[in-house]
Parts: sequence; C-alpha cells; structure tokens
Amino acid sequence: MNTNVVISLDTRRKKNDGTFPLILRLGHQRTTTAIPLGVSVKEKDWDDKNKEIKKTYTGVETVTRLNNLIHKRRSEAMDIILKLHESGRLNGLSVAELKDRLHQGASTESFFHYTDQLVEDLKKAKRFGTARSYKGVKDVLKVFNGDKDLPFRSITYQFLTKFETAHKAKKKSANGLAVYMRTIRSIYNQAIKSGLVDKELYPFINYKIKTVPTEKRALDWEHLQKIIQLDLKPDHVLFNTRNYFVASYMMYGMNFSDMAYLKKSDRKDGRITYRRQKTKKIYDIKVTANLDKILSYYAEKTTGDFIFPIIKREDPLLQDKDIQWARKRYNMRLKDLGEECGIENTLTSYVSRHSFATQAMLHEVPLNAISTMLGHSNLKTTEVYLKSLPTKTLDDYNSKILHN
Repeated sequence: MNTNVVISLDTRRKKNDGTFPLILRLGHQRTTTAIPLGVSVKEKDWDDKNKEIKKTYTGVETVTRLNNLIHKRRSEAMDIILKLHESGRLNGLSVAELKDRLHQGASTESFFHYTDQLVEDLKKAKRFGTARSYKGVKDVLKVFNGDKDLPFRSITYQFLTKFETAHKAKKKSANGLAVYMRTIRSIYNQAIKSGLVDKELYPFINYKIKTVPTEKRALDWEHLQKIIQLDLKPDHVLFNTRNYFVASYMMYGMNFSDMAYLKKSDRKDGRITYRRQKTKKIYDIKVTANLDKILSYYAEKTTGDFIFPIIKREDPLLQDKDIQWARKRYNMRLKDLGEECGIENTLTSYVSRHSFATQAMLHEVPLNAISTMLGHSNLKTTEVYLKSLPTKTLDDYNSKILHN
C-alpha cells in the first residue's frame, strides 16, 4: 500500500501573525495534497522530529491534549485508508476523492451525515421516493436520539430494541416499524460496502425485522367489475380516479408514479413500452380495447409529453412533488369511489396492483409469470401479494368441499 498520512507544518503558507498551519500531508498514487487540521503554530513551537507541538506553545491550556487530538486525527485517517485498502476500494480513488473522505474525518462515521450524502445522491439520480424514505428515517432517529449525532457504532442490537420499544409505546404499527428498520438496514449495508463501517459492527445479525399480516388489499372480481363498468361523465369528480384505477389494473397493476411518467411516445403499434421508475426494468404491454379507450381519451385531451394530467412542471424535483400531491388526492378520492361502488374494502393506489396479481393467480397464471409481470426480483415478494384469496373465492371452494 503506497498511501500514507503525515502530520506536517506547512511552512509554505505563513500567516500574518507569523504562524503556519498544521496539516495532514496525504500521499496517494504518487501525488500529495494537504488536509488542514485547523491549528496554526509558529515554527519555533513545532517539533518536526516527533511530529507534535512543543510545550513552549501557549495557544491552549493543555498542549498534551492538543497533541493527542492531532494524532487522533491522523489515526482516524489511517484507519479509513486501511479499511478502504482491505475492501479493495483504495486504488480506485483519486487523491482528491481520498482527501474528501479523510477531510470529513469522524463525520463519515455519522449515520446522519452519511444518510444526508445518500439523499443528495438519490435526488441527483431522480430516485425521489427512496430519498424521502431515507430522510424520513433520519428525522425519526434524530428525535429518538435527542437531536444528538448518531455514530454507526452506536446503532447496536440494544439501540434497535430500544427504538422498537419507543415506537410501540406510541401505539404505532408494527409494519411501520419494519419499514424504518429495513431503511436503517439498507443505509448501514451501503456504509459497510463503502468501507466506512466495519461489518463486524453490523447489528442486524441478531435483530430480526418483524411484520404482521395486513388487511386484504385485493378486490373480488365482482367488485372489480363494478369499478370497470362504472359509467361516469368527464365532469364527474371521480372520473379521473376511476380511469386511473382501471388503467393501472389493465397495465399489470402499474404503480401511480409510472403512470404519471407514462409518455404519449410510449404508446405505439397497440402496445405500451416504458421503463419502470423504481427498478428501471422495461415493460412491453399489449393495449386492450378497454385500456385503449382510456389512453386515447387522455392522449387527446392533454398537452405536452405525458398521457395523464398528473405532472404539471418541468423540473424533476417539482415533478416529484406534483406526483406526491396527485397521489394523495387520488387515494382520498379512491375511498369515495369505493363507496360509490358499494365496496367495503379501503381502496388505495396499491389495490389495483394487488387485485391484478390475485386475478392472475385465480386464472392459473404461473407464479413466475406473475412475478415477471409485477417486476419483482424474487418470488417471495410476489407471494406477499398473493397471500390472501378473495373471500368469495374461499366461500366457493368451501361450497365445493361441502357439496352444497
């Protein structure tokens, strides 16, 4: 390893008061650069042989403590370098990139600081939903931690169980806690891969994330038919709501964000071809007659590139806000649509997706095909969608069993 950090007095940069800045001189890939330590001393107060400030220095009450802090900064820098070397990432960094890692010092070990970095990266990648999730869990943990910083090493099994107890004490849902825990785990895993945290500190080896069964989301076929066949005029307050739900159902349970980004150019030769926002997977879906009526209506009525009148602005961040606002209004009006059709189940934007998966299963579509249509990376995720059959279906099965 040809990388090293040396404490040095930068005699090339003399200040007006006659002092020189102390730096960490970083050597990497035959290039050197300086990392300031925030301390300046006169040349007579510097012991270059032992790399420490002499006792003659009067700028602080305790010179020994100042020297300890300086040597600690070098030790922290070398520790980060060694971790990067062991993980095989060191040689892939330029001296400027390595300096950025070391200049942040202990802040790189902060869960909050690292999460902020991830959030900014996610926003640049236009992954706004994940960015919101990461920021949300950071805000919750800041409150739980008394607004103090949270080093990764403090996120232990005991910390997680205390957070779980506090969450439950507020009568909040177990599945809400599971979402927080999965997000914390994701951030922690990325920190390990980045070489910022030792994998030996990983707290999720013993802590198991628990979920509980949720309310059935899939609709029975008769209820789906009521929504599909509901005749509404364009000026009806539920007109768009009904159309969005049906269009989602007919396009493999397409989620609301993907519908919002669906472009007119994605519709060609009787098919819809688009790239899913979340997974970047490409979909190619045949447009049925009923779906074509809905898509044609909006393609003619809307201006601009998008089929549905959901996104109003050009800036990606503002477009994400358009989608958030529209989804919130959509979910509110789905409840009214449910009442309009005499459906007791609570309708949400996820119900069309779950309903599509369940109907596919009832029509004996193979599980791996359903998984592909939903865009899942593994069958276990698909099985979650299919864990509860509609009540009427169970009743019919029961009648067959009992022969009545």
